[in-house]
Amino acid sequence: MKPLLLALILILFVQPAWAHKSSDSYLSLRLHDHLIEGQWDIALRDLDDAIGLDRDDDGAITWGETNARHAAIAAYALSRLTLTAGGTTCATAVTDHLIDHHTDGAYAVLRFTAVCSSTRAPLAVDYRLLFDLDAQHKGLLRLAHAHNTRTAIFSRDVPAQTFPLDTPSAWPEIRQYLREGIWHIWTGFDHLLFLLTLLLPAVLVRVNDRWQAVETFSSAARESAAIVTAFTAAHSLTLSLAALDIVHLPSRLVESTIAASVILAGVANLYPEIAQRRWPVAFAFGLIHGFGFAGVLSDFGLPQDALLLSLVSFNAGVEIGQLAIVALFLPLAYGIRQSSSYQPLIVRAGSVIIILIAFVWLIERALALKLLPA
Repeated sequence: MKPLLLALILILFVQPAWAHKSSDSYLSLRLHDHLIEGQWDIALRDLDDAIGLDRDDDGAITWGETNARHAAIAAYALSRLTLTAGGTTCATAVTDHLIDHHTDGAYAVLRFTAVCSSTRAPLAVDYRLLFDLDAQHKGLLRLAHAHNTRTAIFSRDVPAQTFPLDTPSAWPEIRQYLREGIWHIWTGFDHLLFLLTLLLPAVLVRVNDRWQAVETFSSAARESAAIVTAFTAAHSLTLSLAALDIVHLPSRLVESTIAASVILAGVANLYPEIAQRRWPVAFAFGLIHGFGFAGVLSDFGLPQDALLLSLVSFNAGVEIGQLAIVALFLPLAYGIRQSSSYQPLIVRAGSVIIILIAFVWLIERALALKLLPA
């Protein structure tokens, strides 16, 4: 009982901030002979945390406030980006400032050029934006050279990468997006909690309107497999549709509905008669979770060839991470399913706590409020 209970408590109370969309910036570099054309989209909310944009402190960042800080934005951003080719640092210069809107809000757009001694040599990119303020921040790179486009992800653990230009290999991209998919399901607290909430009764069976422990592990495994397969099929479908820009939903609607899905999954544990079979619930709300998974990829605006590789790799990573969670959870739950406290403490009390936390998320996301500490 203790390992599973401790794991639930850890998830519920230690990492609430990870339920929100992570901080990302979008860096695009196009290489010519000795010149690199760059565009860097950085969220205004992140720049406000770093250098202060909201001068009147009214909670809203206006164009005038952003315009007044153009020099500070350029100095802050470019001091945290170093491009090196042939062992020589490329000289960067800002060419324009714009504003753009992504699914999660307004972004400052910094356009710049970098003059290098040679762009035939491997290009080294050293990215340090926001890592001192936000350990979860990611920098998403799109690098175009000749007829090739590749992508990369920078994090505090991987702030520097080198890109050979003559012999591009797809393996580094596959490996990065696999890792990001695994990490996203493990740290995407709302996705994780939705899945675990559905799995809590997987080691129980309803007999005469009462929960009873399943007799065999295979029964629990089949129920878990049905839930996970339905969730996977659904979120893979909408992840693909959103990443390919076929269907697009507002970020606030998606994030709010994901919070609502966690609430309903918890309520179904308290009142199991309203959802006798859980795989349809997993499929229905898995469709919405897929749009959440697609947020980063669709915002990046990758070309179709690079997007397909990233999409398949990211989704495979999500599945690997999901299966790892089930492999850890199911034996623990099965081992304690007959305990007198499993149903009242783990299933019922745990579901009540999950509902309360998800309700706070729903309020935060629907009304753009900040109630839980970051």
